[in-house]
Amino acid sequence: MTRVQARMLPDGRRLHLNDGPIDLIIGAEGDAAEVGRAYAAVHARFATVLDELTAELPLLRRRVEAEPQGAVARRMWRATEPLGRHAFITPMAAVAGSVAEEMLSAMLAAAPLTRAFVNNGGDIALHLAQGQHYDVGLVDRPDRPSLFSTARITPDDHVHGIATSGWRGRSFSLGIADAVTVLAARASMADAAATLIANAVNLPAHPAVTRVPAVDLQPDSDLGERPVTRGVGALHSNEIAAALDAGVAFAKLLLGERCITAVALHLAGQTRTLGRIDAGSQSQEIPRLR
Repeated sequence: MTRVQARMLPDGRRLHLNDGPIDLIIGAEGDAAEVGRAYAAVHARFATVLDELTAELPLLRRRVEAEPQGAVARRMWRATEPLGRHAFITPMAAVAGSVAEEMLSAMLAAAPLTRAFVNNGGDIALHLAQGQHYDVGLVDRPDRPSLFSTARITPDDHVHGIATSGWRGRSFSLGIADAVTVLAARASMADAAATLIANAVNLPAHPAVTRVPAVDLQPDSDLGERPVTRGVGALHSNEIAAALDAGVAFAKLLLGERCITAVALHLAGQTRTLGRIDAGSQSQEIPRLR
């Protein structure tokens, strides 16, 4: 029996691909024949991705060092290697964004498309032809999705990746951010940067924060004995501000290095935004309300 599951969603436009822990929602627009070729190409490429990653897991779970061999693994390494000088990070911090990025690349190599996206659990790779745009919803808590705003992305913004991280998400976090959403030139970099910025939103040793060694929850976690956040109690407004200040400081570092384009940070009802979507004279800070 085949392990990879593929089906068109009820709207007849989006493709759903699943293989174990990897679950993708894919959309493509353009000439119907070209869209068909793009979907066939991404289905074929997806069939081997999990096996490729599994073959190099020991290396990918270690602090960034030697470059791996697989195409997705190399995307993970390239996204995390420049960040390793700032904080602890392994290539696994960019796995979801890198898979999305690789799948989008396979589609675009097979066919010209006007718009396309690959959504890997909220880490998204985007393609826009000239004259196209996406309106992207921004959430303040990934476990209880509700839009607080939208950002309009155009080709001139040079944003091809969006990722969200935080202690309430599906992956472990060292910080206490409810959500950190990053826009970047690549989905792999957005994924890695969101992880580190969310880690930086923190109040070390605060009694209201419950932490557990990562290996107690997942024995093979790349985070090892590092304490990951499992609960955040009531915080005073000045404590919320201090935690967000720490995240903003790290985000400014990544903005200055041009690793990311923009970021929104959320904690306990407070929001900070940094960066710009449009590099031109009419640029606006995110989020841009519709």
